Amino acid sequence: AAPMQPAGAAPTLTDIRWDILPPDGDGGDEPRLRIRSAGSNSTLALDGSRPEVEPAKRALSGAAGAVAFRIAHQAGTLACTGRLATRNDGDGECRFASNPTFERALSDRGLSPEGPSDLLAMLLVDATTDLADGLTRAGLRPDDSGDLIAAAALHVTPAYVRGLKRAPMKLGSIDDALACRALGVDPAYVRELAAAGYDDLSAEDIVAMKALDVTGDYARRMNEAGARR
Repeated sequence: AAPMQPAGAAPTLTDIRWDILPPDGDGGDEPRLRIRSAGSNSTLALDGSRPEVEPAKRALSGAAGAVAFRIAHQAGTLACTGRLATRNDGDGECRFASNPTFERALSDRGLSPEGPSDLLAMLLVDATTDLADGLTRAGLRPDDSGDLIAAAALHVTPAYVRGLKRAPMKLGSIDDALACRALGVDPAYVRELAAAGYDDLSAEDIVAMKALDVTGDYARRMNEAGARR
């Protein structure tokens, strides 16, 4: 929900809530900051992996009482206030102000965001112009802001794309790389299939095989069984 803005002001979102979730049990031992807005629910790890989240980590590990923190990113700034019941246990509200310079940079790359909600999503998943440029140099240019958000959320990095291509794998679009990452396809899996004789598969074929849990060993044994017939 974006209120009316003064002329020339950066678009803002105000209908945003935050609270703190416990560790997710996937090896992390730090709590997570949950950010909720209309149609969106995301978490930020408080494990030091993102420097811009450090002010929130410090504030939320403080004593009970009023709390305030800011998360500054290329996409804009998320300013939050609220109360802590105890250390890492509290909730409150936030206001997001987008960064017009970042918006222009996206537009210059043909990745214009659809609105401040897109920009908030970019802050939450750490979508940046460096990621957009790196993917473009790796040969998979994002088609729109949604592609950039998805790539950041799934950790589709330029290094990941280059690794798949060297495996080798034919990637026709950013959607191919997104599908591979979502299904857990990595360069080692592509090499495994190639060693079993499947070295000219499309990304769609490889994703389908991964979805069916087809391993290189299984493919090799099926080939051997077919040859004995």
